[in-house]
Amino acid sequence: MINEKLSNPQKTIEIIKKYDFAFQKKFGQNFLIDAHVLDKIIAAAEVGPEDFVLEIGPGIGTMTQYLAEHAREVVAVEIDTHLIPILEETLSEYDNVTIINADVLKLDIAELAQEKNDGKPIKVVANLPYYITTPIIMGLFESDVPIDNITVMVQKEVAQRMQVGPGTKEYGALSLAVQYYAEPYLAANVPPNCFMPRPKVGSAVIRLTRHKEKPVQVKDEKFMFKLIRASFNQRRKTLQNGLNNSSEIDVNKAQVVEALEKMGLSATVRGERLTLEQFAQLSDLLS
Repeated sequence: MINEKLSNPQKTIEIIKKYDFAFQKKFGQNFLIDAHVLDKIIAAAEVGPEDFVLEIGPGIGTMTQYLAEHAREVVAVEIDTHLIPILEETLSEYDNVTIINADVLKLDIAELAQEKNDGKPIKVVANLPYYITTPIIMGLFESDVPIDNITVMVQKEVAQRMQVGPGTKEYGALSLAVQYYAEPYLAANVPPNCFMPRPKVGSAVIRLTRHKEKPVQVKDEKFMFKLIRASFNQRRKTLQNGLNNSSEIDVNKAQVVEALEKMGLSATVRGERLTLEQFAQLSDLLS
């Protein structure tokens, strides 16, 4: 069976030709063809024989084969109908894999976790196109799905944004949102030649381990994230102007300046200087 692994580029080419598969730009399809990277993903996600794994975007099943050999059970959710017959072939030898043809954003994952894992925390592994990365990750964290960790292959710059702190140019709403819910750990950088077709940019594997306790306490989570979005929507503006210009929140400059003074911050401070703790404090003062 080992020589049939899809991480062998020849095997991937053979399958693509057999099914006359056309890569869809809208689904951001780039298939992994590097066994070392697959091993790194399994190691980063810490997948073991007791685990139930949800895989998002299995493609032709390259990663799924590895997951199936390490986990108790895998559910692979694939949006592209054309890939379903391919997955049925490439995963036919694994009796612990279920393939679901669906958009993961419309799937009740909490129900799936309940049914397949008695509601215990699940592990999520995904190779995601850039445009859908944030909605999927945030959707998983914000809905009360029990999650141990999410290990994702994303564009390198997105992975960097998830783990940086205040004052850096990559720091933004995504950094704060991810760090509010999870501990980010960059597991591997993945060059374009590890994929077919080659993407134009480098990728990275990042593991987001869900916090047992959130690092900050805030009265109104939703309001805090509105504040965060508003303060990064116009990065070059001061925080008071950014918040004043936002249609999402109803605060005026005077209120913002007063709150910043209470926090010992300058009236001309920019959002990119504030830590998660400071955003929580500001949110509590303004809400």
